[in-house]
This record gives sequence, C-alpha cells and structure tokens, in this order.
Amino acid sequence: MTAPRSTYIEAEGLEIHVTEWGDPGRPALVMWHGLARTGRDFDEAAAALCDSYFVLCPDTPGRGLSSWARDYRRDYSYATFGRIAEAVLAHHGIDRLRWVGTSMGGLIGVTLAAGALKGRISHLVINDIGPDIPSAGAERIAAYVGTPPVYDTVAELEAWLRANYAPFGANTDAFWRRMADTSARRTDDGRVTVHYDPHIVSQFTHHKADLDVWDAYDAVAARTLLIRGESSDVLAAPVADEMTRRGPRPDLRVISGCGHAPTLADAAQIALLRGFLAT
Repeated sequence: MTAPRSTYIEAEGLEIHVTEWGDPGRPALVMWHGLARTGRDFDEAAAALCDSYFVLCPDTPGRGLSSWARDYRRDYSYATFGRIAEAVLAHHGIDRLRWVGTSMGGLIGVTLAAGALKGRISHLVINDIGPDIPSAGAERIAAYVGTPPVYDTVAELEAWLRANYAPFGANTDAFWRRMADTSARRTDDGRVTVHYDPHIVSQFTHHKADLDVWDAYDAVAARTLLIRGESSDVLAAPVADEMTRRGPRPDLRVISGCGHAPTLADAAQIALLRGFLAT
C-alpha cells in the first residue's frame, strides 16, 4: 500500500496541511472533506486511486493539522477556502484537475468549478450536498459541531465518533480507529477532544450566503457525478432530483445503508469514483 506524505503550504497567511498520495506526475485529484472532518477521511479512496492519480487531501483551516483562523469571521469562508485551493494547486504546478468533495467540500467544488477554477476542473463529484440544505440537517450538524465533546480517553472519543457519525453507514473497525486517531487532540489539561476549532460552526451564521449556490451550480460545466446517502438529512431527495435537471445535469447515484454522508471508503464506492473519474 502506498504511504501518504504530509506537505505544509503557506496560503492566506495560514499553514495548510495536505496529505499527498501517489506520483506528482499523474493527473491531479483533489479530495476535500466535510465541515468538521479532515483530509484523512479519504485514506481508503486515496490509497486506491493513487495508482492513477496524484491525490491531494487538504485539511481545511481550523481542522486537522492546518492553522486555526486568525479571524474566524473572515478566514472560515468559501472565498478564503477557494484561494487556499488555488494556492495548493499553484504550489504543485497543477493546471487541470478532478475534484471530489464531501458535503462542505462538494459546495466548495461547485463554487470553484463555476468561478475561479472554471475550465480547470474537468470532473466534479458532489457527495451528499446540494444548494438547498434542509433546516433539520443543518441544525443537527451545527449542534454537535458547536459543542465539541471532551473525554478522558481516545477510546471514549472513538465511541462518540461511531455514535455521532452513525449516518456514515457500515465501516470497518480500522476506519473508525483511524478516524479517532486523526480526529483527536489533547486539551490543556490533558483530556481528549476533536481536532477542530469550534468556531468553524460560524459557517451557519457569518457565512450562510456561502451555502446558497444555485447560481454557481447552474454555471458548472465540468462533468459531474452526484452521490446521495439514501437516508440523508442534508441532501433531500427532491433537491437531488432537481440537481439532475439543472446545471451540469449529473448522474445521481444513491448509496444504500447510509445517510449523511457516504464515506467513499468501501470497494463499491471506490469503484464508482474510479469509473466516473476515468470517463
């Protein structure tokens, strides 16, 4: 199995951690995670796809090993994230790329594919997110993101992750253990909490306009695949159906046995990505 590499890039006055997989000479594939997650969520998919692609999995500012915001009202916005994505591509000398985005990462991909990276993103995968997010789903996410848990042990944190992210569906024990390993940080008193800045929840307050992307979606020209968890409370079935009739008119694939969001970690989901990205 190919081992990942860590790169740290200065962008927008912040240090950005990127997990790299594979040969930089291969076509580029950026995989961007969801709101309270990290680039390490894509380990299974990246390890499999790096036989064909140079895979880059950034940690969004405020998450994982990337810097926290200097001013969360400014730094935790899609405008800043987009400029950071451009800086990551410039660091590696990448012109054309494919983009896989889960939840927040999908909306960032839509914004870029319709704007700063239009004509450069050839393939776009939108994983379980759309231009209309039901209030119940947004409130559920905001509730746990804004009040991160604190435990005495990593084992307790893993149990919380398994329960809180049960909508991810069935995943291996190795997946959940790595998720705990890459999601944990020590507090000042030595206890364990999640590896993100609680201020990232400001996405739902200071930057609500970032979530209104119908105009951008309608302007996307990249070949697009839309993935939905069958019981998702973030991408409602009627919204997904409307997305297939608008903008890039993507194929829609519904993943059984999960809600928000499919992890793209099992063999069938990786095969779905591989087939689409090769078109």
